[in-house]
Amino acid sequence: MLHLCKGNVAVVKAAVLAGCRAFYGYPITPASEITEAAALYLPQVGGTFLQAESEIAAINMVYGAAAAGQRVMTASSGPGISLMQEGISYCAGAELPCVIVDVARGGPGLGNLAPEQGDYFAMVKGGGHGNYRNFVLAPASAQEMADLTILAFTLADRYRNPAVVLADAFVGQMMEPVRLDPRETAAPEKSWAVRGTADTRRNLVNSFYLDPDQLEARVRRLDAKYRSAEMVEARSETYQAAGAEILLIGYGIVARVLRSAVEQLRTLGVRAGLFRPITLWPYPSAALRQAARGCHLVMVVELSTGQMVEDVRLTLNGTLPVEFYGRVGGNVPTTEEIVDQVVRCLAAATV
Repeated sequence: MLHLCKGNVAVVKAAVLAGCRAFYGYPITPASEITEAAALYLPQVGGTFLQAESEIAAINMVYGAAAAGQRVMTASSGPGISLMQEGISYCAGAELPCVIVDVARGGPGLGNLAPEQGDYFAMVKGGGHGNYRNFVLAPASAQEMADLTILAFTLADRYRNPAVVLADAFVGQMMEPVRLDPRETAAPEKSWAVRGTADTRRNLVNSFYLDPDQLEARVRRLDAKYRSAEMVEARSETYQAAGAEILLIGYGIVARVLRSAVEQLRTLGVRAGLFRPITLWPYPSAALRQAARGCHLVMVVELSTGQMVEDVRLTLNGTLPVEFYGRVGGNVPTTEEIVDQVVRCLAAATV
């Protein structure tokens, strides 16, 4: 069935189809429609919606629901996600699956309400503390806002870990046709979940009561889980990459602009291709190395001053020159702008 809706609304419709029955959040532009849609749809399926008094309260409510075995989610944007970081770390440490949607806006600080991709480090690098990882999925359309939300719940439960849908404000606010097929989906059985009053501390992690060897054992076990996920869960997409001389790399709304840039460059006789990471963690490094074979140049385009470009450079390890082009403050580059940058880089490379 086709639905004409914003990407933010598609998230909630897909979450309901995926068996999500609890949402705790606090509205923030440009993600507020997620909270609004959750308030509308969750009660219709017997689920729980609660607007928390703050983002800190919301993520801790998510912790409690996840500990009880619920498929649960929350959503916010940059400033709110920053407030949730400690709670996300606790969920990872306690191995509690949950889904967090971050519809990124301009920053730092309060910033503005326009699209940006400055939250890459915060989400992909595990909040910057504590030796943990988030699964991070990057949709480029309203349809993928739905599809990747369903995948996020699957990955969260499979690995007992937070999963993040990281969208820029453009994709979250974009209204497009979205296909949602009715399904009966229940959360998998979770034998580890706390139910009733017995053993209520089972899913609590308090580092003050863990000696160094106990904590090291826990972190080593988490690391082994992440390394296993890196082998099988990385996802990406290519367009016209076979035989390309220059590979453009971007995610979210940028990837859509880059696709048009590839087509325009080819009309100019430039063999351009596109590589789009769908999982920002695990990063599809092997697929990127394969796509970049035979290329002379790689250009990364982001709505930031350069964050994902670091992972691209680490992946290629000096085998190819990696150029970067970024816009910030809510500005999205045009196709013509990117084509001009590519032509300039190619001209400079031949001098």
